[in-house]
Amino acid sequence: MDSGKYGLRNQGLHLVKADAQNFWSLMDLRVAKEQERFVASNAVSLAEAYDTRADGRFVQCFGICDGENPVGFAMIGHNSEEYEGMAEVYRHSYNLWRFMIDRRYQKRGFGRDALKLLLDYVRSFPDGAEALWSTSWVPGNEAAAKLYRDFGFVENGEKDGDEIVAVMKL
Repeated sequence: MDSGKYGLRNQGLHLVKADAQNFWSLMDLRVAKEQERFVASNAVSLAEAYDTRADGRFVQCFGICDGENPVGFAMIGHNSEEYEGMAEVYRHSYNLWRFMIDRRYQKRGFGRDALKLLLDYVRSFPDGAEALWSTSWVPGNEAAAKLYRDFGFVENGEKDGDEIVAVMKL
């Protein structure tokens, strides 16, 4: 799948690293009520990112913006998670840890375009080994499952709690 800027439906879409200037606007983004069981709030994600960085591990949070307007949030890690029962692939891959589009901006192609931009970002960091990108989704979240499968993520049989884990070679 072409992940270059010219393949974007929303030409103004870009990633902005989370910082003190956009922190509150990112925390205000919300998924639809019926989607809340599928993804943690951005407040929880930003707190986890802070904790991960405090432990000296890599995580990067992004605002997904259409021009100046924040429409979504993403969080990427690399060998950044460590907890009992975690999927083994997380130890050896880049991980799309969180990904959401605000309820007001869904069904406009922002999710697909943002995933293209995130893929470009991840590909800019060579791993030295066979680079993998992993993610997971809650069973029943068919929109996420379809999006990830469309991009080439393949379920690897692992679980992260109840979530389905999938990987893609970079």
